[in-house]
Amino acid sequence: MTRPIVILRPQPGTTTTAQRVRAAQLDPIAIPLFVVVPLDWTPPDPSAFDALLFSSANAPRHAGPGLAALAHLPVVAVGPGTAHTAQSAGLTVIETGNQDLAALVARQPAHQRLLWLAGRDRIALTHPAIRKIIPVYASEPVRLTLADADRMAGGVVLIHSSRAARQLRAELDRLGLPRTSIRVAAISARAANAAGTGWERIAVAAAPNDAALIAVARSLAIDP
Repeated sequence: MTRPIVILRPQPGTTTTAQRVRAAQLDPIAIPLFVVVPLDWTPPDPSAFDALLFSSANAPRHAGPGLAALAHLPVVAVGPGTAHTAQSAGLTVIETGNQDLAALVARQPAHQRLLWLAGRDRIALTHPAIRKIIPVYASEPVRLTLADADRMAGGVVLIHSSRAARQLRAELDRLGLPRTSIRVAAISARAANAAGTGWERIAVAAAPNDAALIAVARSLAIDP
């Protein structure tokens, strides 16, 4: 019997990944560990910047009316999904990465003046091109219930970030539940390391994107 695939992402990522899981002929279970909320922020003087940096589609999705003051600035987006959301918001994307934020930023010239509209909780990243960071949204944790934890047992959990890995581990520990019946598919080695040990099995996607993550999850789901 094929194991179900557990999705921890907040909406709308939950629905997007669930559609991809179904397309792979696997059964998704949605148990979001976070809910995304907008933050109050004040747009800076746009003349101080050459472009916007988006490390998540949540930035253009939740930036709110303040984004209008910066709408003439082009966008450097971490991946295709983020680029699509930025374009849907009326912005112009000039560069799209492959979901590897560090590699994307490393390619930027030092004289580039980037304004990073980010999440409140984000990876630590420095580069001369990043001139200012403004949090415009936050991913607030959601408590795991015993019922949700029971649904995870025997499944394959998709870990999309290091923070999600830490949150899942902390919630299972809070509930006093073992991890030995859960398999983990991590989107990166960093996320896998954050998940720690004690899982039935853990595997890392070949690339930091949903397609590769679901592919490695499939191998975990059908392997006895």
